[in-house]
Amino acid sequence: MRQLLVYSSAVAVLSACTATAIPGNATAADRKTSWVEFAWFQYEGTETPTTEVGGDEFLNPILAGFYPDPSICRVGDEYFLINSTFAWFPGIPIFRSRDLVHWTQIGHVLDRPSQLNLDGRGVSEGVFAPAIEHRDGVFYVINTLVGAGGNFYVTADDPAGPWSDPRWLREVNGIDPSFFFDDDGRAYIVHNGPPPDGKPLYDGHRALWLHEFDFKTGTTRSGSARIIVNGGTDLSKKPVWIEGPHIFKRGGFYYLTAAEGGTGPEHSQVVFRSRDVWGPYETPGKPILTQRHLPPSRPNPITCVGHADFVRTPAGDWWAVFLGCRPYENNKTNIGRETFLLPVRWENDWPIIS
Repeated sequence: MRQLLVYSSAVAVLSACTATAIPGNATAADRKTSWVEFAWFQYEGTETPTTEVGGDEFLNPILAGFYPDPSICRVGDEYFLINSTFAWFPGIPIFRSRDLVHWTQIGHVLDRPSQLNLDGRGVSEGVFAPAIEHRDGVFYVINTLVGAGGNFYVTADDPAGPWSDPRWLREVNGIDPSFFFDDDGRAYIVHNGPPPDGKPLYDGHRALWLHEFDFKTGTTRSGSARIIVNGGTDLSKKPVWIEGPHIFKRGGFYYLTAAEGGTGPEHSQVVFRSRDVWGPYETPGKPILTQRHLPPSRPNPITCVGHADFVRTPAGDWWAVFLGCRPYENNKTNIGRETFLLPVRWENDWPIIS
């Protein structure tokens, strides 16, 4: 498949609008201050393609509008994808697809107040960077409620729900956790956390931590926490905001991929690999996905790309979903971060997205 980039805007649709009746004898002042009530607000990230799509092509973004921080997993011949929702309720939409391009929303992961208490929370204090995995017939979504409670995970037998109430992981200190289930039956949690000794060397200095996860207790194994990446690809260059990590396995290597550079125009996706899940990890030292080297004046730019997650098809091909922005002027965008899809190619056992 080839991908086509379509530059257009998502739209918001106001439906089922109701208004309080205005009495016939109302004064002019009454009419100016009458109460109007919207019974239903519907947001649709629809597109009007300007390019015809061939049989081996698809349109990017695959989810238009406010669909940031995608995470994906495959079960059989079906794919499941989730996104961040921050301080909006219900939280974390979940989508199903058979071809990675056409997605149908099947519910929300957090759709009960008992799962997600956002009272008094600001937008950046809600849930972001969720990650989805599947093991032995059970779906897992791990996430962080940033402003209250910290890290947690929920489970479901059916991805459409119902999902469990949160199991809190108080010992996991940081954000952007994800599960990795190894072939030997062991499980791990990797996440963004504080630098060594909790002492940053510069603004934006963070680390990637790994914990072993115990299914019997539903928490991490005591004393297993370890830093596996300090700062990013090259600490001497002061990389910032290493985050959104995921681990997967291919050809005897453990691959650790993460976002680096912050979520603005310097955003990128980087990769590390090791023969041991605990490291040491090596890296090619350059992004496997970024747009920051391209001229800002280019037509119809896609910017801020990163925060990728990888998936393998039943045929053995690899693809990546990631976020990106389509600014209408400079770095301004009114439709937020969207979900894009690109194939992954392999060179010398290293993945490259773009």
